[in-house]
Amino acid sequence: MAPQGSPDDRFNTGEAHSARVYDYILGGKDNYPVDQEAGDAMCQGWPALPVHMRANREFMHRASRYLAREQGIRQFLDIGTGLPTSPNVHEVVQEERPDARIVYVDNDPIVLAHARALLTSTPEGRTAYVDADMRDPEAIINSPQFLELLDLKEPVGLMIIGILHFILENDDDHGLVQRLLDPLPEGSFLAMTIGTADFAPVEVGRVAAEYASRGMPMQLRTHAEALTFFAGLDMVEPGLTQVHHWRPDPDQEPIDDRDIAMYGAVARKGA
Repeated sequence: MAPQGSPDDRFNTGEAHSARVYDYILGGKDNYPVDQEAGDAMCQGWPALPVHMRANREFMHRASRYLAREQGIRQFLDIGTGLPTSPNVHEVVQEERPDARIVYVDNDPIVLAHARALLTSTPEGRTAYVDADMRDPEAIINSPQFLELLDLKEPVGLMIIGILHFILENDDDHGLVQRLLDPLPEGSFLAMTIGTADFAPVEVGRVAAEYASRGMPMQLRTHAEALTFFAGLDMVEPGLTQVHHWRPDPDQEPIDDRDIAMYGAVARKGA
């Protein structure tokens, strides 16, 4: 559901929040003791967690750069934006296409409080922020920001990065992704990362249990389950891989597969 009330009403510093835990583990400052406690417990259960989280964000950078540079995409819809840690999507894609337009979406009030950092832009481009929940796609695609910034006669890059593992099957996970894709024209792309326990089941299971114990249940998916989200789309090479294997930068440091619990892929929407 879309959030209710003002941002201040929705601040809860007594419970850990996934965006703030992520921020803490990556060395950010927009978190509270409860998030730090949760992050420490998760890293104790799986010391590779910071490596995994950095690799997920680096996939986002490479995928958005690929879409802007090689596919000519000038419009992006970023779902589950998280706290604005530079470089963000608009910073990456506007280096390639200064006129790019980006709509960010998140429902965490602390992200809203820091949204000004997301709303910087080149003079030629534009950015906007929508305070909404992925579980309510219509609130996103009917928002004034979406309707004003994104021209649905041109392809859009839909980014769903680091959030799907918090969307459960009971949430109609496939339906939510499809409802975000449906309004986008032919030639649009979906870039998505999907959490998995395929490579370190015991360690990743500990992290999932820690999240669940703090009111943040997650669903981890096998490669076959993750692949179903791209049904009917044309996959970009190398297809669905662990995120560090998707078009890695030439100078990327070697990463142990057991340290990564995220699949990633980019796929094109056809006719």
